[in-house]
Amino acid sequence: MKTAIYPGTFDPITFGHIDIIRRASEIFDHIIVAPARDNYKNPLFTLEERVELIESEIRDLNLPIKISVEKFEGLLVDFASKKNAKTIVRGLRAVSDFEYEFQMFGMNAKLNPDIQTIFLPASETNHFIASKLVKEVARLGGNISKFVSKNVAEKLAKKLSEKK
Repeated sequence: MKTAIYPGTFDPITFGHIDIIRRASEIFDHIIVAPARDNYKNPLFTLEERVELIESEIRDLNLPIKISVEKFEGLLVDFASKKNAKTIVRGLRAVSDFEYEFQMFGMNAKLNPDIQTIFLPASETNHFIASKLVKEVARLGGNISKFVSKNVAEKLAKKLSEKK
């Protein structure tokens, strides 16, 4: 069974993330969507809330492969090894993403050369979607229905209202 890890913050999960999951599902038998506990991004949603949102979104996909959600902390390559995953999937939106992701690929390759990284470029309909921008549009009262599901939009609106 070919297992891949799709790590990220997923704060919140967007249609861009869903696009990468769908496309990776055509390559792998099992995808572990892995929201990270350790994060310098200071997420709006708690780790448990992010897991719940991801589980809800992937349940609606009805993909023919196994997709699971498992939070992790520490080194990604250690988590991948524990899960017997030989591949890390990373989505790329722009050249700036590539620079960062390429550095991470190099570091991960040095830490564990048995684990490969594949980059999936965002599709043309999703290449501009970033969770950070979605949160900003929502904060300013904009319509985010083109970027996230209705469920995610509702949870985001609730979370933002609690922050006020």
